[in-house]
Formats: sequence, C-alpha cells, structure tokens
Amino acid sequence: MNGCLQIILLFEVRNFIHHTIHKNTFWLSLQRCVYWEDQKTMIVSDLHFGKTGHFRKSGIAVPQDIFKEDLQRLFAEIQFHQPSQIVIVGDMFHIRENKEMNLFLKWRNDIPAIEVVLVKGNHDILADSWYEKAGITVQKGKLKIGKFSFIHDMTEYDDKQNSDQYLFSGHIHPGVSVRSGIRQMLNFPCYYFGEKYAVLPAFSKFTGLCCIDPKMKDTVYAITDEALIKI
Repeated sequence: MNGCLQIILLFEVRNFIHHTIHKNTFWLSLQRCVYWEDQKTMIVSDLHFGKTGHFRKSGIAVPQDIFKEDLQRLFAEIQFHQPSQIVIVGDMFHIRENKEMNLFLKWRNDIPAIEVVLVKGNHDILADSWYEKAGITVQKGKLKIGKFSFIHDMTEYDDKQNSDQYLFSGHIHPGVSVRSGIRQMLNFPCYYFGEKYAVLPAFSKFTGLCCIDPKMKDTVYAITDEALIKI
C-alpha cells in the first residue's frame, strides 16, 4: 500500500458514517474509533498510551495533555456508544510501564463492567500481570468473532486459510494525501476498507501517517479536524 491518493474535496461530510460489511453495521467516528452495532462492540487501534511519557523520560519535551486528551476522547466515545465490549487491535500501550499507566488504571476503574480485549501488537510488551491488574484480556495473534477477524498487522494473516473472514487490522496508521487546490495537498488519517480487510486509523493523535493507495473498489474515509469525508 504505497503512494498517496490525490483528489479534490467534493464529497459528503459527516461526524459519523455507517459502513456495512457482511450485513453488519459499523459506525465510524470522527474520533478514530468504530462501533460495531450488531455486537455492541467498540473497535479501536493504536492508542499508544504511555508514548508521551516515554518521550519525556527520554528528555523530549512532550506535554502530558496529549495523553489526557486521548483518554478523554476514548471515555467520551464509550459514554456515547455504551458498548459491552472494547476490542483493541494492537498497540494499546507504546512501550514499558511509566507514570501515565497509573492514570490509565484510574480511568479503567471507572468502567469495570466493560470487557476490554487486546489483540497484542508489536508495542504491547508489558508483563502479563499488568494486563491482568488492568482487567484486560490479552489475545495473541488473531481474534475471531463470527465472520470477522482482528489482527494487529495484516501481513501476518493467512487469507488462503480464512477466505470467509473479513479482517480488521491497524499497525500502519493509514493516511491519505488530498489535493484541495491546484498546488495545495493536505494529509489526513483515514479509515480504509478493501474487499477483504480494513485498516483502522491510529486512535492516538501523537502518531505519524502512512499514505495508502486505494483501488477503485475500495472505500476510504478521511478524518479531518471537523468531519469525516467519504472519498
């Protein structure tokens, strides 16, 4: 998935967009998460909690407000959708434990009834005992729910053996480069939906972007500061 999509902004604009896969309804949020209506499940990827704390520990001045804002956005989405389960498609935490994890634990105590399932990503290297303390069920490799599978890195998925499964993945922090004028290009995070798999945007705003090159039959929703734009 290399290259950048270059198009003019002439599309439908919304704060929520529903996308249907296998007759299941998925609500895409401006806040970079998905609500799976049929399963009462919220799906999110690449939160990278603790990343700003890791940078500060390394002597790089990054404000803690970035992490607090991410927590507040996630909590607001949970309050709005009222899910019974949250599936995190990898990289929930950025690296080893730091002080920001204590803030997360306090936040987790406010929603003890909601099941949190983490499909481990390459950054999820905390001890198993820490996940247990935080009330997080850890799934290594692939998580399967009905006709859908969840894995952090789609390159690790064998679609020949799972041809009936639609895949949700993360990892690459997908983005699109959109032409808004003759010379101006704007880069946005995005939701990407292909024929057999989807790539979710990074929930954390403290991440980079990997430009994707969708095919004609693919669907992309660019995420701007104010609205979702179907491309």
